[in-house]
Amino acid sequence: MLAVMTSEPQQGQGAGVPDAFQRLWTPHRMAYIQGENKPTGPGAGDGCPFCAIPAESDEDGLVISRGEHVYAVLNLYPYNSGHLMVVPYRHVADYTDLDAAETVELAEFTKRAMTALRTASAAQGFNIGMNQGGVAGAGIAAHLHQHVVPRWGGDVNFMPVVGHTKVLPQLLADTRKMLADAWPR
Repeated sequence: MLAVMTSEPQQGQGAGVPDAFQRLWTPHRMAYIQGENKPTGPGAGDGCPFCAIPAESDEDGLVISRGEHVYAVLNLYPYNSGHLMVVPYRHVADYTDLDAAETVELAEFTKRAMTALRTASAAQGFNIGMNQGGVAGAGIAAHLHQHVVPRWGGDVNFMPVVGHTKVLPQLLADTRKMLADAWPR
């Protein structure tokens, strides 16, 4: 007797109707989607995470290195493993609001970030930039921050292109330690 295979999906127990899609569940992203820990206003006292992070330990705040005017911190919602930000301690929204010392140290920390990422993870390229204002895509527009995103050949595959999902192969705490150890002194 021959078994007949059907292409009709079978109803699963409590899982909905199968549809041939593979799913990577990322419930931690819901905090970002719902705006958890987003500032309630533009002031430093309005719940700005970039103002709060320096008071935490490096491990708890995911701080990689601290300078006199700026610090480097991992992005909680990274585009790639090692995605970090260089952030001034002072709560300013616009690049033109930085003073000369802040501007110089921000540039120096960006260079150090690139060096650390090349040393720790063999990054082959970088996307570096700032989104100035909410209309330009800044998630936290009230506190300036510069993104440093490491890139590798082939790091864009079907997951982000087709599935709109990014797979990160390393926990943030492990990435923070790796970059802090590789940070140029």
